[in-house]
Amino acid sequence: MQIKKELQKNKQVMQEAFRDCGDIIMREFRIRGGEGTLFLAYTDNIVNGDAIQNFIMTNVMARCEMQGTEGLLQSLMEEVIAIGELTKITTMEEVFDAVLLGDTVLLMDGDDFALQASTKHFPTRGVNQAETEVVVQGPKDAFTELMSVNVVLTRRRIRDTRLKVKRKKVGRRSKTDVALLYMEDLVRPELLQKIERQVDCLDLDHLPDSGYAEQLLEKRQYSPFPQLQMTERPDKTSSALLEGRVALLPDNTPYAILLPATLNTFFQAAEDYYDRWEIMSFIRLIRFVAAFLTVTLPGLYIAFAVYHPELLPTALALKVAATRETIPFSVIGEVLIMEIAFELLREGGIRLPSPVSSTIGIVGGIIIGSAAVDAGIVSPTVVIVSALTGICSFVIPNVSIVSGLRISKYVVIFFAAVFGLFGVWAALLLLLAHLASLTSYGIPYLYPFCSSSVNDDMDWEDSIFRLPLSEMKRRPIFTRPDVRRRKEEE
Repeated sequence: MQIKKELQKNKQVMQEAFRDCGDIIMREFRIRGGEGTLFLAYTDNIVNGDAIQNFIMTNVMARCEMQGTEGLLQSLMEEVIAIGELTKITTMEEVFDAVLLGDTVLLMDGDDFALQASTKHFPTRGVNQAETEVVVQGPKDAFTELMSVNVVLTRRRIRDTRLKVKRKKVGRRSKTDVALLYMEDLVRPELLQKIERQVDCLDLDHLPDSGYAEQLLEKRQYSPFPQLQMTERPDKTSSALLEGRVALLPDNTPYAILLPATLNTFFQAAEDYYDRWEIMSFIRLIRFVAAFLTVTLPGLYIAFAVYHPELLPTALALKVAATRETIPFSVIGEVLIMEIAFELLREGGIRLPSPVSSTIGIVGGIIIGSAAVDAGIVSPTVVIVSALTGICSFVIPNVSIVSGLRISKYVVIFFAAVFGLFGVWAALLLLLAHLASLTSYGIPYLYPFCSSSVNDDMDWEDSIFRLPLSEMKRRPIFTRPDVRRRKEEE
């Protein structure tokens, strides 16, 4: 609906649209002798009241005492209102969006356009430390729920005019602001076009969190493994942008989405590049080993204890058999009992307040494990296997990939319970085939463990092991082919 020159009609439309909205403030200004009326509207508590008072209302009222109405709104825009971001809007839909966004709108009798003054001032928490991606050495700041702050945190690290920020709105009702960040000279044009097209096509009422966008943008939504990477760290986001990737920053959430992503990127932590390459390569190797044990350890225990005890050393096999003499459940039942108990402890620790959650996790695990062994419900070996499996899952730095591994663990347990050691290998083969079938915006999910020759096998330098920074001279495959060289050959 276009803005009309009759202010009374525009006012009626706004009053009807914002009926029963007590937080919408509307005010009229009478101009000399009743010759015209100026109408102002904004949403209370999400605007900068000082800016409205000092740079709009005071100046406008002084101006209205000096002139008549002809061309006043245009004159206010050019000479009076001291707001840096001031734009013309021509439809009532734009007026509604501006008011709900935290801007102030001015309409004038006799003009078929309105002025939108940027006066946003959302209540938000300050920049805090990262909670899910903690590092010992490196920056501590994390994203907040305010998109504009998150963009600033990223641009602070990349002071380059080629860092572009495109703003979009997602959600038919929420109209959530979303920022698309990319390096103009590094990103693949076809990748950027595809991401923009997908974001524009997101069809939903409300976008409350990055998790919504992540699920809707993934190609294989039924896979337990994430095909997009979420992070709360500005330094990790800026590093991804310099690799030719795209960052999606929705408003109202402290997490950014990095696209595309491969399995290898989920095992990379920000701290990997802040410490010496020898120790960080060793730690990264431990992460891959921990991921393998998270998936296979319970299944391997079932296979060896039930189907293939002859493959164990004799002393160990006798010890395991002795601890199970008084256990009323089968090996499979024991493993499931302890795994489910550990899952309950994990979830309970997450939901409880921080001072209590650590106590529940440690004390609860010790008490339940010890009591279960003393009561003869499970054997000590199963407690050790379940505890070691849980510890291995905590080593991996990304929560999303851990969730996929936790689900895969139960698939391996099922196959091991039915087919023994053969079932373990069959389950791992199916898991590997599934991972090999995944792609993220045209990049194989298992890259660089497959197809690495596309980038001259250079991406191996930052995979299971990390080479010294001086040797990492090329950007990964995400970058445009003609600008992959990061450092010149010496």
